[in-house]
Amino acid sequence: MPKVLMPIGDATETLDTFYPYFRLPEDGFEVVVAGPEARLYHTVQHEIPPEGDIGWDITQERPSYHIRATVAFADVRPEEYAGLFISGGRAPEYLRYNEDLLRITRHFFETNKPVCSVCHGIEILTAAGCIEGRRATTVAKCALDVQQGGATYLDEPVVIDGNLVTGRTWHDNTPLFKAFLKMLHETAM
Repeated sequence: MPKVLMPIGDATETLDTFYPYFRLPEDGFEVVVAGPEARLYHTVQHEIPPEGDIGWDITQERPSYHIRATVAFADVRPEEYAGLFISGGRAPEYLRYNEDLLRITRHFFETNKPVCSVCHGIEILTAAGCIEGRRATTVAKCALDVQQGGATYLDEPVVIDGNLVTGRTWHDNTPLFKAFLKMLHETAM
């Protein structure tokens, strides 16, 4: 069964993470969760809450489920994987400094393997220097990360550019995974 690598850290977004964790195996792909260390991580619900007495204009985080990384970034051999899925939440803000994760990310672009990123995951792609000259989408508040990475930001549910599939938020999971799974099946099966 071809493997898809999913890097996470504390404060990875729940729906960004669990949707692919369960969806990819339904299509015959094993999901391997990696983190800075092989251990249990905390996910968060990361959203702008519905209007209350005083509305929020930024995302709010609430604790959510836990997920275990079975391998540390330092021990990942990226050549063993058919694809890379990078979820959002606050985790990418911190993970983008991890040199092992940046090395892993670059491998997927150097070998033209499918890469899918949603929401704040773009921060890792930008830090790895992998999106220059491309088109991508992300949550609107990360549009600057796309532009700083030398890419063109598009406010669309899904943007496909070569081996890269990007989505804005978990709200776009259905079209995002249609595109990513199609690419994985074409290259790995």
